[in-house]
Amino acid sequence: MKGFTLIETLIAVAILVLLMGIISGSIVLLYKSQSFAWQQSLALDEARMGIKTMVREIREARFGDDGSYPIEKADDKEFIFYADIDKDGETEKVRYFIGAAETGSQTQECVSFADGGSCNITFTDFFQGTPVSAQIKVSVEGDFGWDGQEYADVYADGSSLSRVCNTGCSDCPGIWQGDVIFDITDHAVDNYLDILIDSNYRVNDICNWQNPNHSMKVKVELNWEEDNPELDHLFKKGITNPTTSPISYPTESEEVTIISSYVRNTPPIFKYYNADGNEITEHPIRLSDTKVMKVHLVVNVNPNHQPGDVELESYIQLRNLKE
Repeated sequence: MKGFTLIETLIAVAILVLLMGIISGSIVLLYKSQSFAWQQSLALDEARMGIKTMVREIREARFGDDGSYPIEKADDKEFIFYADIDKDGETEKVRYFIGAAETGSQTQECVSFADGGSCNITFTDFFQGTPVSAQIKVSVEGDFGWDGQEYADVYADGSSLSRVCNTGCSDCPGIWQGDVIFDITDHAVDNYLDILIDSNYRVNDICNWQNPNHSMKVKVELNWEEDNPELDHLFKKGITNPTTSPISYPTESEEVTIISSYVRNTPPIFKYYNADGNEITEHPIRLSDTKVMKVHLVVNVNPNHQPGDVELESYIQLRNLKE
């Protein structure tokens, strides 16, 4: 019996290796395809369940417990409304939105021990994405009880903003007072913010709350919003429960969850229609004239993988806004 020659053996081995490579590649490809199909199926189920819940909640939109109109915001990719979504007798503030926008907050304090003194607060590197907006809330404590005569001027990067405690404040109250909010977006876009609070000469060093013999204490709260491209596929839901005495819906208490992780909308998520079925494109009128909404989600786990986008949509009649 004649055996294999060396060349025949090498050819056989090469063919075997090639076949094994083809088989292995096919298995990997099949696995990836099955894995994608499974993930896409889960994503669609997740989105369908989210739409089902959203439709039910929006349909029950009503006035807030603080008297707010049922619809607070009606944008293409963000909708804010009021409804009792958990049937507990209290009306929650509900927000559905694409998660491209993030918010952040920092707080700093400073103190002056001199008559008519000043102090500085500096914020740096707070934006991590693309700046959208920024505000500061300035609160003070100190010798500010003389209306019109004792006050502090506020500056951002050398530019005058306004005054705090020109009226309505007390001498050394031991609590923060004179809250004033300033839009400082233009100053903050470079990721650097220098805040100077300068009291006038009548503000004397007679106060002792936490810091003996101070003239003025200052608290500055910086709040900002930014776009983060890494989050522009996350469809989210925010819930804010009402507080009591007085009733309000504080933004900082909003609880946010992810409804769908693979939303790829270029077209609007929300469209708005009046009682005649005509689409409303002007934002202010959407709040008062919307009677019907359309929800449209484009879902795709991986836009670079076939099959392509799957589109889900549903129409909503707002029951309490029929008239």
